[in-house]
Amino acid sequence: MKRLSNEYFGQWIDPSRAVRFTFEGQAIKALEGDSVASALLANNYWLQSRSFKYHRPRGPLTLCGHDANSLVQTSKAPNVLADHLSAENDLCVTGQNYTGSLRFDLSRALDWVGRFLPVGFYYKAFFKPRGIWAYWEPIVRKAAGLGVSNLSVEAPYNDKTYVFCDVAVIGGGPAGLNAALLAANAGAQVALIEQEAHLGGSLNYHAFGYASFSASGSSYEATYETTQSARNALVEAVEAHEGIRVFRSSTCNAWFSDHYLPILQSKRLVKLRAKQTILATGASEQHVVFRNNDLPGVVLCSALDRLTRLYGVIPEAPIVVLAGNDHAYRTAFSSQDGGASVGGIIDLRETPDDRELLAQAIQRNITVYSHAAVFEARSDALGHALSEVDVHKLDATSDVGEKLATIRCGVLAMSAGFMPAYQLACQAGASLSYDDDTAQFQLSNLPKGLHLAGSVNSVFALASVEASGRNAARQAMRALDLPAQAEIGVDEDTSCDEKVNFPWPFVKHPKGREFVDFDEDLQIKDIVNATRMGYRDIQLVKRFSTVGMGPSQGRHSALPTARLVANATQRSVSQTGVTTARPPLAPEPLGLLAGRRFHPLRRTPLHHRHLALNAQMMPAGNWQRPAYYGSPAQREIQIQKEVNAVRRGVGIIDVSTLGGIELRGPDAAEFMNRLYTFGFVKQPIGKTRYAVLTNEQGVVADDGVAARIGEQHFYVTATSSGVDRVYQDMLRWNAQWRLDLDIANVTSAFSAVNVAGPKSREVLALAGCDISLEPDDFPYLAYREASVAGVPARTMRVGFVGELGYELHVPSPLIGFLWDRLIAAGKEAGIRPFGVEAQRLLRLEKGHIIVGQDTDGMTQPDEVSLRWAIAKKKPFFVGGKSVEVLSKVAVERKLVGFELSAADPKPKEGHLVIREGNIVGSVTSCEYSPTLDKIIGLAYVHPEDASTGATVRIRTDGSREVQAQVTDTPFYDPDNSRQAL
Repeated sequence: MKRLSNEYFGQWIDPSRAVRFTFEGQAIKALEGDSVASALLANNYWLQSRSFKYHRPRGPLTLCGHDANSLVQTSKAPNVLADHLSAENDLCVTGQNYTGSLRFDLSRALDWVGRFLPVGFYYKAFFKPRGIWAYWEPIVRKAAGLGVSNLSVEAPYNDKTYVFCDVAVIGGGPAGLNAALLAANAGAQVALIEQEAHLGGSLNYHAFGYASFSASGSSYEATYETTQSARNALVEAVEAHEGIRVFRSSTCNAWFSDHYLPILQSKRLVKLRAKQTILATGASEQHVVFRNNDLPGVVLCSALDRLTRLYGVIPEAPIVVLAGNDHAYRTAFSSQDGGASVGGIIDLRETPDDRELLAQAIQRNITVYSHAAVFEARSDALGHALSEVDVHKLDATSDVGEKLATIRCGVLAMSAGFMPAYQLACQAGASLSYDDDTAQFQLSNLPKGLHLAGSVNSVFALASVEASGRNAARQAMRALDLPAQAEIGVDEDTSCDEKVNFPWPFVKHPKGREFVDFDEDLQIKDIVNATRMGYRDIQLVKRFSTVGMGPSQGRHSALPTARLVANATQRSVSQTGVTTARPPLAPEPLGLLAGRRFHPLRRTPLHHRHLALNAQMMPAGNWQRPAYYGSPAQREIQIQKEVNAVRRGVGIIDVSTLGGIELRGPDAAEFMNRLYTFGFVKQPIGKTRYAVLTNEQGVVADDGVAARIGEQHFYVTATSSGVDRVYQDMLRWNAQWRLDLDIANVTSAFSAVNVAGPKSREVLALAGCDISLEPDDFPYLAYREASVAGVPARTMRVGFVGELGYELHVPSPLIGFLWDRLIAAGKEAGIRPFGVEAQRLLRLEKGHIIVGQDTDGMTQPDEVSLRWAIAKKKPFFVGGKSVEVLSKVAVERKLVGFELSAADPKPKEGHLVIREGNIVGSVTSCEYSPTLDKIIGLAYVHPEDASTGATVRIRTDGSREVQAQVTDTPFYDPDNSRQAL
């Protein structure tokens, strides 16, 4: 290989800055801007990986991340696309999916016994005799593994963000750039998403036309200059426009309702919502199917264009071009302009559509084999690289005829046509149809607000592509009621376009190995045999043969598979269709899905009062809440003071973050009865009741307090982080039940405080409560409507912290006034605000669980001793059947209270419970209790250790184990006498 670096070749590399990395232990010299794949090719490393099934040698096919042939292993991660992996200093890369070494793969023997591994063999071989799968499973799993995960690698930081725009343009090629610029000039806010690091798309590497053809055939600079000047002008205008936000190296991975688009970046998931979407996603070049068409060195024409034009890598061995369209001729000419030797153009057609291209080929001394095909590609002695191709004539029926030549070559660039990148459009509900006359697909029935531009709309001539982008933008502007003026001096007629697809790019060989799907090593015979076994539907062919299921997701196999199935079943391709496109478009890194989420920051109306009291704020779901009040240097002391104030006097806490949901209507009680585990039909007016919510699997999902305000009126609280989910579930269930009630989320409408402690009653009285607070008039768990300091308040006697307490829910605009009046009224009683840390310790002393902290996504009621909260005679509640089934199976863990002396190391949440060397549970809550002067906590333990007095071992920091004693809960005031004062 040789390198070029000028204005037209090697555009993405910097020859003045060298980079060194290793591949298979060998030092590789690269240039800044290289991908690992381009750097390896520049060093004559065509063999970069092995195929999935037969372990055949593989090299890059597309050089744009659209194939699995370039999957490699790095020291940090497996299954990395070498053509999307930047070459960096000290990078360590190896091939993958081999046994022994990449060059001498012992599993290559699978290719030699391929005849005994026909399509779908695994469905027939591994289920008899019964139980044989247990033997085969580890063997198959080992053979099928692609790469090895490095579990010692520290996970990178990942996050999510939300973006909103008027128009989202997917694709930064000529169509997308024109669409984005016109839309932004019309006043729209535009988001332009491009998967490459550079804008321009095919303008970066494809030579559109050769208008400047000269008699000498040696000067074609004007062609490149014209294309690149147009590209530079477009890119500069887009990048400078204030109305366009550009996302480079970003993949739009799906289309969801109302133009919700997940955008994958390296360490960020962008959740984009657009009013209009323009798909300028382009098209995937298609390969020709012939014997050994998967050899390293056999590439698509666009891949060769990228290699030479973007990275300046010029093959020294002769190049052969296999053409099914005029684009392939331009690849041959462009390569020759870069200094490559073109050994011939093999045209599947009688003649190119543009006869001038044939004249140019003759002028360039390039031999053209018309109406011919590659019958077989051959490799070097080791099978690691292409060495020559056999060229045969095609007869009138496109079957193989006489041999014309054997051409020595190191690279074969092929183009059978282009398949629109239809996935996003079809995910949106568009229909994909095939025109048998033009051998092209068309997309139709687009949903409202979705527009096509460029080659995804089967438009290929440059002028037509650019005009298509502008037209799509005009359609979007009209939908947004923005001006859409026509540009002057540009031919907007897209009716005359290039023909790009050859209708039957298959050359069957008696010895086979004509690959249709490179990911799954599927050949012509595999697809045909699947239809002979009765799988005539394209969806069944996919599932039986696994065609299109690999990392490429059918980009190159969908069209040839449809053609083969149509031919084998004597139908048209239009009747056969292609397999359903579902999200995601490309593999999604788990780190992005699990990365830090974006939380809207919410503050209660009392937030500034907390700050004035020197509150140390903490996140609680989306909310900011006081953790404690006072100096961080005295954290433990301040929390203990707050706890003591509630136990001995009176405290006040802001609980405005509690979810609030109102149910009104004749069926409100019936709805509550169906949704929650307790009985609510006969709940008295003026009473509260603990409300536990389970999901369909019988898992504890949320809890709260339900107050019955009237015969047809309930006010229900939910956890701060769970209220949105509870509200959505309520709406979902009533959409099925169709009960007569209204459901309203009033979390923001009401704010609340809890006044708790032995002196709370007198503080409320001093603040001006207009109802009797005596136990006989306002007993424990009662609900009353009162006026406190002139503020109307929904008042509940609850005991979450284990003391006499009153929860006051008032209209949010009035909560600040009420807070001030209560603080003033409680001054003589020593009232003290307390935060979340003290509240959690107080509830822990009472043994109350917190859903989401003491429960997880698998917790059933019996594991946390909530059987008492389930109505025994109720015929139905959500999750009831699952709870009943689970209750008949012995639990594998049990949440219990435990205690340690104050001198013991304090376990932390998440510390493991160990039994006989095995992990049997973990600590969910643990604190030092100043009231009891000992460490108390809740933990999941083995059921045999759940009885009072049992000892459990907890592994704390530094692998130190402590012996904790299981004890009854509540730890404090077990007869609840203090709540009933």
